[in-house]
Amino acid sequence: MKNNRPLVGVSVIVKKGNKVLIGKRKNILGHGEWGFPGGHLEFKESLEECVKREVREEAGIKIKNIKFQAATNDIRPGIETHYVTLFFTCGYKSGKVKNMEPEKCEGWKWVSWNKLPRPLFLPIKNFLKQKFRP
Repeated sequence: MKNNRPLVGVSVIVKKGNKVLIGKRKNILGHGEWGFPGGHLEFKESLEECVKREVREEAGIKIKNIKFQAATNDIRPGIETHYVTLFFTCGYKSGKVKNMEPEKCEGWKWVSWNKLPRPLFLPIKNFLKQKFRP
């Protein structure tokens, strides 16, 4: 039986100085689009645990000062997906950024908020409509 309920995703804006971490997606959903570290909230996982886990699993770094910022309702036209994405900001704590999941991401880079590469992943487009500035 198909689940007709939205999934919960997290998107993490990791800040280091005046830059944020972003990577180019390779998986089917959002292939070729730029996105922040993130993923799915696991069953019985706290939001803070999820944010830390996803950043560690994808970029290999530790983070600090996690803060919830906003939620987006993301329905991609033409594809049977529906996510509610929770956006968080945090600071870089330690570690060297590595591409821990090369099958899902081309690589990570630090960029200025005003120079985010394009095209952006749908949840980020929806998030930017809320006029957020880190």
